[in-house]
Amino acid sequence: MRGGGRANPRRMLHYSHSTASSGKPENQMRLALSCALLASALLGLSACNKAESPDKVQADVAKAKSEAVEENAKAEEKVKQVEAEAAKERADAEAKATDKSVGAVVDAAVTQAEGATKVALAKCEALEADAQKACKDKANAHMDAVKAKAKTAKSD
Repeated sequence: MRGGGRANPRRMLHYSHSTASSGKPENQMRLALSCALLASALLGLSACNKAESPDKVQADVAKAKSEAVEENAKAEEKVKQVEAEAAKERADAEAKATDKSVGAVVDAAVTQAEGATKVALAKCEALEADAQKACKDKANAHMDAVKAKAKTAKSD
């Protein structure tokens, strides 16, 4: 021991490792176990490439085809369902757009009728008492009829 009687820990560690691998039963057991595991792994891997019997292969192929047919049928059914839902949604959207379009046309017709009614009422002002009243009643009746038709068109 160098350095004034003190033991060097590195040398002791190195010494203990070198003596531990010198044929003790624990190490022999580890080596045997490692070899056994390696051998069983190699056997297992070699079994993976073993050819199956033709009957088993045919049965496996038939099963895979059957499963594929079932999955394809399910997928086709799902596609049909999604397409039907999409068609319904398109039809609903078109109906809604048509309703908006009809509503816009109706609103435009009412606005146009209101303008025409204002012009007619202004012209009625040039007439005398009974004729003026009859003219205004006729213009207002026309406006009421247009509004009633508009209301009916919007509710359909």
